Amino acid sequence: MAKTPKAKPVGKKGPLKIAILSRNGKLYSTARLKEAAEARGHEVKVIDTLRCYMNIATDRPTIHYRGQNLDDFDAVIPRIGASITHYGLAVLRQFEMMGVLAVNGSVAVNRSRDKLRSMQLLSRRGIGLPVTGFAHSPDDIPDLLKMVGGAPLVIKLLEGTQGLGVVLADTRKAAESIIEAFISIEANIMVQEFIKEAEGADIRCFVVDGQVVASMRRQAPEGEFRSNLHRGGSAHSVKLTPAERNTALRAARIMGLNVAGVDILRSSNGPVVLEVNSSPGLKGIEKCTNADVAGAIIDFIEKKAASGRTKAEE
Repeated sequence: MAKTPKAKPVGKKGPLKIAILSRNGKLYSTARLKEAAEARGHEVKVIDTLRCYMNIATDRPTIHYRGQNLDDFDAVIPRIGASITHYGLAVLRQFEMMGVLAVNGSVAVNRSRDKLRSMQLLSRRGIGLPVTGFAHSPDDIPDLLKMVGGAPLVIKLLEGTQGLGVVLADTRKAAESIIEAFISIEANIMVQEFIKEAEGADIRCFVVDGQVVASMRRQAPEGEFRSNLHRGGSAHSVKLTPAERNTALRAARIMGLNVAGVDILRSSNGPVVLEVNSSPGLKGIEKCTNADVAGAIIDFIEKKAASGRTKAEE
């Protein structure tokens, strides 16, 4: 784990009380955030999102957890897994209703979890993206493939994470068969051009409070095109170009995320954004860059406290 230097808590309130919404306190990212906050003298509680239950229809909304009322937190760090997005967002919204600062707000997290919506928002603001298609009817598949430039192309499940549900179709026939199969089980997919010049590598830019605090280049193993570390990819620290840094910062800002992992491909037309992640993992990027990413997130919370802005923003 990256080491967090000890420092006196800053801000008007002194030590803060911070909740981390996570189903597993032993996960690297959760443990590092807890360690970084406690090193600065803050009180931290890891809360299993699915064990929270709420009183909503009242003039004083509350969250209960294992029989206790969670009514005295200054900030909440959402680490909500994709499989529990709906319930996790309800819990996060309840914290916001109670006036607790959310490191990433519920609206921004929800926006980023919808891959199609997030790409539409980025496209509208002029962010570079792979040519992307979306269709519902099998009758439209031939024109859809033509629209994105033909095979090879990438087919993605909109609900997939960590490289799961992402398929590379080398030929038009393979692409048609895969898309028809997904449509037949009513799976939501999008189709993207394959950026061959990226050579199986992408760049993860870790953005905190409008700054790229760390960046790494992830390389897919031989015979694989997905560079996710969970799928056997390797990683090393990388220096960003000004265009790449600007793209990452703009993408996070458009999503409304204070903390984001922005995944970028180096294409012949400049940087293109693959995805903006609202709960990026800390393990890979801290280990390969030696950056104190967890500390940067706690710094952001302290900065809000120092300015008196610990309440959730409308």
